Amino acid sequence: MSPSKTGYAKVNGLNLYYEIHGAGDSLILLHGGLGSMGMFGPVLSKLAEHRQVIAVDLQAHGRTADVDRPLSFDSMADDIGALAKDLGIQKADIAGDSLGGGVALRTAIRHPNVVKRLVVISTPFKRDGWYPEILAGQAQLGPQAAEFMKETPMYQQYASIAPNPEDWPVLLTKLGALLAQDYDWSKDLAKIEAPTMLVFGDADAVQTVHAVEFFRLLGGGQRDGGWDGSGISNARLAILPGLTHYNIFSSPALASTMESFLESTGG
Repeated sequence: MSPSKTGYAKVNGLNLYYEIHGAGDSLILLHGGLGSMGMFGPVLSKLAEHRQVIAVDLQAHGRTADVDRPLSFDSMADDIGALAKDLGIQKADIAGDSLGGGVALRTAIRHPNVVKRLVVISTPFKRDGWYPEILAGQAQLGPQAAEFMKETPMYQQYASIAPNPEDWPVLLTKLGALLAQDYDWSKDLAKIEAPTMLVFGDADAVQTVHAVEFFRLLGGGQRDGGWDGSGISNARLAILPGLTHYNIFSSPALASTMESFLESTGG
């Protein structure tokens, strides 16, 4: 599907690239680390059949050039809040995968007036929600990994669209620094006003027990939902079978799961 509009929003000193696909209620869609909006593939097209999808390339990713500031979840969340204002969007659904899920989550916490519904995909609410081997892998991100990772599809995609492909080592350095920081957003989860869906694969890089804890902190899984559904909270949890951290973002199962939640009228 070709976008109906592409552009750069000048927000917080950044030229933030976005594309608009489809028409209807707005959904802001955020990709994972070292990726770009293109990683969603057919999921983006499917979601755009019934709504206006605003796909974004985050700082230093895809077609958005880097600027002289660290990568941080909060600064990127502020970029999304500013983007919504720039586009004249009063309230939008927001969904993000992995790094983008953290940005979406922080947007809902820092800019609750912008977020109608929230979908967090394959993302922990604190750093030790990742499996230990994933944390060990994240610790390897940095300039020393730049040449090795040029052999990966992630670099090939980056080099084909980045305004400054030579910034690849800088992106790895900044992302490595971000992922090395400890964080725990558990106390902030109570601030989320928007109905929220959590989506994970059953073979995800995020521990399944952590996904359940996340769900409970949002108010889910506290009691029986009841015959009439009166015991169902505003939180939803989906564990998609046979999916990993590395293919969930392009799975048709993700699109159908998200659509069911976004089109629901309840909490």
